[in-house]
Amino acid sequence: MSASTNGSVSEGPVDHGGSPSRRQFLKSAVAAATVATAAQPAPADAAAADEEPKLPQIALGKHQISRLICGANCFNAGSHLSVFVNRQMREYYTPDQIVKTLKRCLEVGINAFQSHLVNEDVYRRVREEGGNLRFISLGRDTDDDHLRQLAELGTIGVAHHGEVTDNLFKSGQFDKLNEYLKRVRDSGMLVGVSTHMPDVVDAVESKGWDVDFYMTCVYERHRSAEELRALLGHVPIPVREVYLTEDPPRMFKAIRQTRRPCLAFKILAAGRLSDRPEWVERAFKETFESIKPTDGVIVGIYDRYSDQPAECAALVRKYG
Repeated sequence: MSASTNGSVSEGPVDHGGSPSRRQFLKSAVAAATVATAAQPAPADAAAADEEPKLPQIALGKHQISRLICGANCFNAGSHLSVFVNRQMREYYTPDQIVKTLKRCLEVGINAFQSHLVNEDVYRRVREEGGNLRFISLGRDTDDDHLRQLAELGTIGVAHHGEVTDNLFKSGQFDKLNEYLKRVRDSGMLVGVSTHMPDVVDAVESKGWDVDFYMTCVYERHRSAEELRALLGHVPIPVREVYLTEDPPRMFKAIRQTRRPCLAFKILAAGRLSDRPEWVERAFKETFESIKPTDGVIVGIYDRYSDQPAECAALVRKYG
């Protein structure tokens, strides 16, 4: 288990400063895409929407999604562990296998998938084959055509990519983020911010930006060597992937202090807590005890050796 990532518009007004004319063009383009999407047949299991859900659910805008969301780092060979694990994941997760895993997620009650446009084809296949799966995307392009593609795909929400968010925050360019959030709002999809830093959540809250949800990594894993030296007195190896046990309580505090839904991710420290079943269970238990009832978790699924969708779903039924 591990936890959780771009076209050009050739006509219409172009204003790279995010002016009302640019946003109006985006609204018009997405409106047309929405009509086309609405005309498509409903998924085969749409009639099951009134059935008792197999997992606890939360509201994300008008959508009801399971408190457990399938992340895509494993699908995309991004283990955050080693190049060797990445190669194993890339070998295993063919498009057919990703579809199979997502269908298994649906069988156990996981009805939401978080990834990026890179997984467009597999998501479309699941939907076309009757799987009523909701899609939440990361986004970092300033190109409006990217948002149009996501809207056409049926994406319910877009969260600004956490690495980019945090870099803007650290470099003093944080207000640039709000222009992207406005374009997501104009697209008709839910607006999210992904981050690895509790201070980012606090900053967005203090600014009163128009945001529907957060994606919140419980570990601030990308501290610089200078930041680590100031915090620890030394720099561990490798610098980019340091997971501190003191980090989750800091993010949990920020999560509880916002009324907006938060989707906590990397609760298993990108697989580092997966070695022992008791570590996995403790991570799920402590996470659900520490977040709000309106929050969810994103967990990457690597089901090569065991039925991880069912295993994770069982823990959510127990603690969520």
